[in-house]
Amino acid sequence: MNTRNLNQNFTRMKKILLINVAALLAILPFTQAKSQETVKRNGYTLTFLNNYAELDPKLKTRLIETFFVVYPKLAKEYNPKTLKEVVFSVDTAYKGVAATAAGKVSFSSVWMKTHPEDIDVVTHEVMHIVQDYGSSVGPWWVTEGIADYARYQFGVDNSGAGWSLPELKPSHHYDNSYRITARFFAYIDQKVKKGAIRAVDKSLRDHTYTADIWKALTGKTIDELWADYQKNPAI
Repeated sequence: MNTRNLNQNFTRMKKILLINVAALLAILPFTQAKSQETVKRNGYTLTFLNNYAELDPKLKTRLIETFFVVYPKLAKEYNPKTLKEVVFSVDTAYKGVAATAAGKVSFSSVWMKTHPEDIDVVTHEVMHIVQDYGSSVGPWWVTEGIADYARYQFGVDNSGAGWSLPELKPSHHYDNSYRITARFFAYIDQKVKKGAIRAVDKSLRDHTYTADIWKALTGKTIDELWADYQKNPAI
């Protein structure tokens, strides 16, 4: 195994560890909840927990409204069998940005304070609930790339947060994950095969994903698709 592969494997192991830690934190008992509210609309239920006394009530309303706007759309597009009951918690003990596990999304109170305009963190995180891959054999970069692609598709105010898909750079690679991968997925869906990303998402949930799926869907391997994208990355 060459040095590049060793470095890639080490990086992926670190990312998987971080994801597992974040997921564990997300399902730890919520401490000192100062408020709890349950909202039901059109067959979906959102329970909102908050122990951050300074949370702007308008921001709380936006978080709730964003859920009820985007979650049904994500369910329709990707997984109609997704959970119907979801929990949000704004937690002063959580030190990341946001994390999702077992139908619960934990949001950092610090992030809410410093980035109140980043309302579509909701869209990314609830897409993880919709994904519901379990112990999938799929790559981490595909999971996060699809979540950011869903934000690109269905976000309610990405521009307000200054969030967009980045222009291709020579240093980019398809497995960089998040927005870099999401832009590549947008290219595939728009320029190569409509519905390809939805099909990949389904294969991850069904635990049938292999690297061969890209060629089965598009006629090209993932590396060949990336090479084409580098030549003409416009979306």
